[in-house]
Amino acid sequence: MASGSAVSDPSLNGGSSTPDENEYPSGFPQSICDEVPKEKYLCSNCNNVLNKARQTVCGHRYCLACVNWLDHQSQCEYALIPCNIGCGIMVQRKSLATHLDRGCPNNKTTCPSCAGVLTPRELQVRLENDTLETVYATQMIFLINKLKEHESCSHVGHLQLLLDVTRALQRTLNSPPDEGEIETDGGDPGVSDKALSLHDDQAELAVGQQLDILQQRVQVMENIISALNREVEKTQFSVVVLERDDYNSQQLIQHLETKVKNLFHDTNDIHITSLQQCISAQQDVSYDGTFLWRLCDVSQRLREAATSHKNDNALCFSAFYTARYGFKVCMRLYLNGDGVGKGTHISLFFVIMKGEYDPILPWPFRYKVTFFLIDQNQREHVIDAFRPDLSSASFHRPTSDMNVASGCPLFFPLGKLRSPKHAYCKDDTIYIKCVVDTST
Repeated sequence: MASGSAVSDPSLNGGSSTPDENEYPSGFPQSICDEVPKEKYLCSNCNNVLNKARQTVCGHRYCLACVNWLDHQSQCEYALIPCNIGCGIMVQRKSLATHLDRGCPNNKTTCPSCAGVLTPRELQVRLENDTLETVYATQMIFLINKLKEHESCSHVGHLQLLLDVTRALQRTLNSPPDEGEIETDGGDPGVSDKALSLHDDQAELAVGQQLDILQQRVQVMENIISALNREVEKTQFSVVVLERDDYNSQQLIQHLETKVKNLFHDTNDIHITSLQQCISAQQDVSYDGTFLWRLCDVSQRLREAATSHKNDNALCFSAFYTARYGFKVCMRLYLNGDGVGKGTHISLFFVIMKGEYDPILPWPFRYKVTFFLIDQNQREHVIDAFRPDLSSASFHRPTSDMNVASGCPLFFPLGKLRSPKHAYCKDDTIYIKCVVDTST
């Protein structure tokens, strides 16, 4: 049976030829062994013989130096990692945020104004420009409204001004000639006619000048009106754009509100499911060192385990106790096998978890553990048992949530699971049982 850590056999190296552990900071070369070492004695990273072996929760074994190197790679700020939204570019971990904000071709958002696809920085600039255009359009609308209000409220004043100009023009046309400027020679008719003709010419010249001034003013007003019309057209266009943007914003708000409602319902469903699982787990807790688990949908779970690319595709059983105030333990099942049993056997492991009563329990854990695969025809159960290796950290008091798993990587061959002689898998269901013998 496998225990929690690899144990080196000095006899494999022939006594004094054993290399010093500092000579090889990772694993020892396989050439130090007289025979090809088994896979369980090899590091999963460097593929050499284990040096200061460590075993992960999933059951894989590594050299201490390899574990430290892997931990560093997972946290190093200068390590190259792929973009997490799939653009395919490798960046340093510390530069990932800058890459997503400026350079990632996949991190783009649809602009609500122009429907263009923009990066976050481009979208920010576009929104700032749209804000300035909105302020300008608002000011123009305010000025046009003020002009319309003035025109609608000042008809009397404008007509009065026009009347004053007309009266002044009439007075100019009808005013008599100045006696000081026109001299008559004893009432000579010829001289009088000349004086009157001169007066008419002067009046006509004055009227022409006034008409020119009025025409200039009319031309200026027409230019102003034309400019205002153009501004009104621009403002109307801006209003249409703003109305369209407002409609798009309303649609976006409704869409986001719908997403929030859906997320709220989904979150509630997840919480309810989690609570139901917790209640079910509490109901299934055993306090006598015996645990029986019924596993359904075996065929589907086998297919998922065989096709899964995850490093840890174990099925974890509910926790149970060796006594009412005893050790807290659980089982870990690999339907497609793990380690040396991967792809050929069902692997079953025993795990000691951190419990409420650990401070008053005797350590290390030293009780015999027996696994059963139940024959549902009650003919021949599959039984495998082991006693803990008291020197292994797997059976010492846990310092984290659970210790490294230990058990049987070759618990049962997959080829015999549907044997016609036995009913280990019946109605696509199997029964796994674990018994901790606390009497010895």
